[in-house]
Amino acid sequence: MKRLLPLALLLPLCALGARPATIKVDVDQAIDAVDPRIYGIFMEPIGRAAGHSNTLYGPIYDPKSPLANGDGFRTDIIQAAREIGITQMRWPGGNFTSTYDWRDGIGPKDQRPKRQELAWGVVESNQVGTDEWVELNRAIGSENVVCINGGSGTLDEARFWVEYCNAPAGTYWADQRVANGHPAPYGIRLWDLGNEVDGSPWILAHKDADDYVKFAVEAAKMMRRASPTPLSFVACGASWYQDNLDWVDWNSKVIRGLSGIADYLSVHLYWEPSNDYDVQMGQRAMDLEGKIEIVAGQMRTVAEVQKRKPMGIAFDEWAPRGRRGPLATLAVAQFFNAFLRHADVVKMANYTLLTSILGRDPGSDRTYKTPLFYTLQLFSNHCRGTALRTFVDCGTFASGYYSRIPELDVSSVYNPQSKQLVVNLVNRSKDEAIAADVESITGSFAGAATVSTIASAGVADQAYTYAARDSYAPKVEQAPAQGSRFHWEFPAHSFTQIVVGIAR
Repeated sequence: MKRLLPLALLLPLCALGARPATIKVDVDQAIDAVDPRIYGIFMEPIGRAAGHSNTLYGPIYDPKSPLANGDGFRTDIIQAAREIGITQMRWPGGNFTSTYDWRDGIGPKDQRPKRQELAWGVVESNQVGTDEWVELNRAIGSENVVCINGGSGTLDEARFWVEYCNAPAGTYWADQRVANGHPAPYGIRLWDLGNEVDGSPWILAHKDADDYVKFAVEAAKMMRRASPTPLSFVACGASWYQDNLDWVDWNSKVIRGLSGIADYLSVHLYWEPSNDYDVQMGQRAMDLEGKIEIVAGQMRTVAEVQKRKPMGIAFDEWAPRGRRGPLATLAVAQFFNAFLRHADVVKMANYTLLTSILGRDPGSDRTYKTPLFYTLQLFSNHCRGTALRTFVDCGTFASGYYSRIPELDVSSVYNPQSKQLVVNLVNRSKDEAIAADVESITGSFAGAATVSTIASAGVADQAYTYAARDSYAPKVEQAPAQGSRFHWEFPAHSFTQIVVGIAR
């Protein structure tokens, strides 16, 4: 007899070989509230030494563009971010911050110095600095998350930056802000204490864990004293995932050293590409689940021993790396499913990068909405409320170390205000549609269900195009939903979101 196992604690588990599948949802089985900050974006001015491309200058900041607003930012990007519902943006990096001096990016633009940007090997014009980043967030309607220089930066640089942003007029750096045309303090609350400082092969001014903790503790202390606005900090978690477990040791030292000081620990994870479909769609997903579980366990252990509130995870850099097209979009959906299944610990997340939320036609520079845009929008617009433990009975497959990877990757959210249940499902099967019964344990389905499906004819690693832009919107269907059971067939290699009312 098959047992239904919860998708909540370790991996999303399923019984072997079951088809059709069963998904059971109970609106009383809450994991935790979904933190709106998981719908954030990361933005870094990444230049390319061999060419002229830059992720910021041109694609987003382009005062000469007919699409530019009064601050020089492209309104097509701003409008797309608003439609998605981006809640916060982390800036200005990224590796960029490891040698960045924020003081180069304030004051009259024609007087700002051009600097060698050592992380990406280009010249940084500093035309976008603190005041411009704040204005971009205002245009989007998002919260600022500022990453300080934890590499070559000093404690004074960090506290002066906070003073510039948050202090009222009457001190040197606050008066500089006023002189630059911004009399009211910005009141920025969220600050990253450095970026990927553990990554010695690529980061500049690398620190070991002991030296980083000493720096971060003192930086947080001085930054707090410089700000009348209460501050929250993101500690720099490990990003260099070696098999020797050094990354686990790094996190252990940082969590212990910054417990009670930092509210979050950063986790960076890029879904590495593979030409093996099962590795790409299954093994990478299990790697993601494993990283969350290991870090969550470390944070809970420290909190339990020290009798403190545990840190939350800030997944403040994440994306599928090196892939284009449908499999990248399905990876994005699986990231969000993992965040929702771990809503008790994942409290902030930032997709890399703001530039990527729209497709761009290389010939005309026109932007357009891709399946990636619609996937981000479906999650951010609809998955607000309480994440639920979801029970799934489905088939499995094996890849590498993992012997029982579920064919269906599922999360669910209940919004008590709208009384709507949202079920998000990725069919990981490359070739087979999977039929499933969605059952409500508490309450009955009420009215029609709205079913949005993002699917593709194949799984080729092929970029989306401007010419095909009209074909990218989700297929939206209305289906009657009454009683406690709803049946649907999910296409192969697809993402589907079901939104349906629940009558208690």
